[in-house]
Order: sequence, then structure tokens, then C-alpha cells
Amino acid sequence: MKTIELPTSVDEEVLLLLRAVANPARYRILQILKERGECQCGPINADLPIAPSTLSQHLKVLREAGLIQGTVDGPAICYCRDEQRIAWFKQRVQDL
Repeated sequence: MKTIELPTSVDEEVLLLLRAVANPARYRILQILKERGECQCGPINADLPIAPSTLSQHLKVLREAGLIQGTVDGPAICYCRDEQRIAWFKQRVQDL
């Protein structure tokens, strides 16, 4: 298999984000956080037909991509969208 060289690190970053949102569950998580309009400290999986461990893995991917942030609030972790990162991503996709 041949490797495709990307011209810039920005291109690599865009691909990372595209991979993160390409999964339907992760896409839906971003939608849920937007719909609720605030950090979500309670269960997100009530709106998703997935196991808690699977949800945890999807949240990890979104967090590592920088699309969400997680802050510890007692025994729970509150998740919020990173609107600046999402705006940056939208602009790069629009520039395609």
C-alpha cells in the first residue's frame, strides 16, 4: 500500500477530526451536546443505544480530537463541546 503524503499538518489535523465525526455515535454525541446547550454531567447514553463502555470509548475519541472537553465534577465528568475547535474544523471543511 502506498502512503499519501499530506502537504501540511493542518491537513493531518482535519483528517483526524473527520475520522472522529465519521462515526454515527460520535456525531450524535456532538448533536446531543449542542441540543442541550450546556455541559452535560449526567448520562448521555440515555439518548444512545450503546453500552456505557462503548460510550466511554467514543467520548475518549472526541476528547482526543479536541471536539469536546471533559471536566471532573465530583464523581462525574462533565462534557462540553469545544466550540472554537468546531468552528476551526468547519472552516477547514468549507475551504475544501
